[in-house]
Amino acid sequence: MCDIFAVALNLHDHNTYDGVFHNQRERFTRFKHNLPYYADAYAHQSDILNTGDYTLNNEFVKEYFNPIDDKILAFSYTMGGIRMCRDLLSQEVLDFVPKKLFDYVLKDGIYYCDHHQSHATYAYLNSGFGDSDILAIDGIGAKFRCIFVDKDRNIIDLSNKLPIGWLWNNMSKVTGFGSLGASKLMGLVGYGSFSQYYYDVFETILSGDIREKKYDMHKLINVGKYGKEDLAYTLQKLTLDKIKEYVYPLKSCDNLCIAGGVAYNGYMNEEFTKHYKNVFVPPAVGDEGQAIGVYQHANYNLNSKIHKSETFAGIEYDYIGEEKANYKEVAQAIADGKIVGWFQGKSESGNRALGNRSILADPRNPKIKDIINSTIKMREDFRPFAPAVLEEHYKEYFDTRLPSPYMSRICKVKSDKIPGVTHVDGTARIQTVNKNFNGKFYNLINEFYKITDVPMLLNTSFNCQEPIVETPEHALQTFKRTSLDLLIINDWIIKK
Repeated sequence: MCDIFAVALNLHDHNTYDGVFHNQRERFTRFKHNLPYYADAYAHQSDILNTGDYTLNNEFVKEYFNPIDDKILAFSYTMGGIRMCRDLLSQEVLDFVPKKLFDYVLKDGIYYCDHHQSHATYAYLNSGFGDSDILAIDGIGAKFRCIFVDKDRNIIDLSNKLPIGWLWNNMSKVTGFGSLGASKLMGLVGYGSFSQYYYDVFETILSGDIREKKYDMHKLINVGKYGKEDLAYTLQKLTLDKIKEYVYPLKSCDNLCIAGGVAYNGYMNEEFTKHYKNVFVPPAVGDEGQAIGVYQHANYNLNSKIHKSETFAGIEYDYIGEEKANYKEVAQAIADGKIVGWFQGKSESGNRALGNRSILADPRNPKIKDIINSTIKMREDFRPFAPAVLEEHYKEYFDTRLPSPYMSRICKVKSDKIPGVTHVDGTARIQTVNKNFNGKFYNLINEFYKITDVPMLLNTSFNCQEPIVETPEHALQTFKRTSLDLLIINDWIIKK
């Protein structure tokens, strides 16, 4: 039996995994995506990421990319992520282009699989599906930008046909959200209308070879002509059109797994439920989940085992407070308009707070979005929030066919009772919660349901212009510097 330690040599979102602990470095360095920012970078005066600053990248490589006695060092990489350690990699690794999902390189105790193989493996092995199609789609990896894996595990390269992550990232830069700001741009989709001008420009961009500096995007994209909102709406339509054109014809079975940064696109994921019977999107779909996929890939090949990772794979922290928390009282406080910081057990893998590092509020309040954005999250006023709904009730409020435990799909809202979590276009990015997934979180939502007859809470990540809080100390700091009313840390309540 091989003992495996997995490392993700990414440009951003550096992480490691040993089969138990998912070490997402941003949670500890306190820089989003584990990248420094522009402006006075280390004073956090801007949240626009500086992808040209390799300080944190170098620290990560130096600390974690080292052979360990009696362990297999497994890794994947992105092109930008290995600029400072390329000389450490063999030519066999640099030339490796997989044809099947579980192809790999093993030499001198070092195991390698491609970036997109890792994404695909993470989604597939956690899904529990037997046969499945897999879409791994993001900005850039090692040899691909996008792959489709059929039920026979053959890799089909769609990099030139679906460089959607690359396009979204470039449009994020053009619209002022910076690198890795696509989620902000997606928040504008509901405010826009279709623009043939933008659609034609996107088609022009995608018509030739895709290169990082192919165009001066700011000159090519005249944002002032129609505005950011129409650009976002049109880019989303193009994304769905291209998916239908290039992915749908490749369908080889009824199941689909999706991973890669573009898999955070909830509109796209919901569209797939109309074409596949079952659609699975895991929680850490971006590069922050790479090390998990690498570990699973190596474990599958070297140990002939299927490893399923835990959603909550962080560290358990001890905390002793002065007053015990009561579920009913916390639920009543939320129903009375209080906004609560909710810190429980191990942190979630991925960029979505799923009930262990959350900010919770009343979804019935039509003003709650503006209140949280302006007084707690300190972010753009157009950014929406998600409903965390009891799984047995989600179809009463949302027009969607499947549960969404990892907050991965955006669907139409059917009720006018929850304006606080309904986006301007009548949609919401839902999270369905059951007892087995997160018992404490379920119980709190259920207490709120008993009080209000609404089986859900507004749920957003516990942070303020920073990565999701990791430790009790982080939670306390954010609690003190924002307008949060209450803080729950495990079984203890802190009041202002």
